[in-house]
Amino acid sequence: MVIICSYSKEPKSPFSIKETPEGIELYEDGNTVFFYNKEPKRVSEKYRYNNYLHPVYNLKGEIITEEFPFDHLNHRGIFWAWHQLYIDNKNIGDGWMMEDISQDVTDIKTKINKKNAQLNTRVLWKSSLWQNGKPFIEEETSIIVHRTEDNTRKIDFEIILKPLTTGVRIGGSDDEKGYGGFCVRLKMPESLVFTSEKGLVKPQNLQIKSGPWMDFSAIFGKSGEKSGLRILCHPSVPNYPAPWIIRQTGSMQNIVFPGRQSIRIDKPIVLRYRVIIHNGDAQSLNIDKLQSEYYKLFVRE
Repeated sequence: MVIICSYSKEPKSPFSIKETPEGIELYEDGNTVFFYNKEPKRVSEKYRYNNYLHPVYNLKGEIITEEFPFDHLNHRGIFWAWHQLYIDNKNIGDGWMMEDISQDVTDIKTKINKKNAQLNTRVLWKSSLWQNGKPFIEEETSIIVHRTEDNTRKIDFEIILKPLTTGVRIGGSDDEKGYGGFCVRLKMPESLVFTSEKGLVKPQNLQIKSGPWMDFSAIFGKSGEKSGLRILCHPSVPNYPAPWIIRQTGSMQNIVFPGRQSIRIDKPIVLRYRVIIHNGDAQSLNIDKLQSEYYKLFVRE
């Protein structure tokens, strides 16, 4: 399979890109922002993972994500995945564990300018249990990193899932938790604090309905200073405002879509989230301004 990477650059951009056989590394003002893992990494004889971001760095240059931790070898930085994958009533694999599933990154396009850097991928989802590995979903993902300002870095994710056959269904874990969708495996120091529009949030075993954003702040590195990551859900997401699965230790942080009940994909589904990496704690951000700015995007749809 041939992967075509195109790269265009405007003068005086603060961003630069390094392409390797394994993926794409993005820099801002010479500091690493993240690495996109294109090629599958083998975790065991059975499991291989790709199409995710790790490491992801905060504004102090500290790594804030984890990859393949001992408690959950399938967790990988910033990723999006689902346990339930069906065509009609046929179970064709597990996209969370990548059992009988593969994701072939067939195209990567990058573009940088003075204001942002953009990474666009085309990924074909395949199953060894479906028509000899014929693709059943085409994923088109756009990741836009905006120039850092006011001690914040905004990263926009747009994930489009296009069915390539009839009867495609996806769903979260088939249990009372129903986790699945857009996830971040953060480092989880004891200082980790969860904040939503309702104030401080205490993680629970099941889903929490706590509004359209969640902030995760802690002391992540040797600097001894607080920093954080905030996830915003765009109103265009089908289950807005989505519920949350959040964990204090040994797991990932998840804004849930669609939940335990699988949904049929008869036309492209568009999922949009904004990740804000910031210095300081949750109170350091003007969330009303940030929400308003983000929500105005895609208003014509």
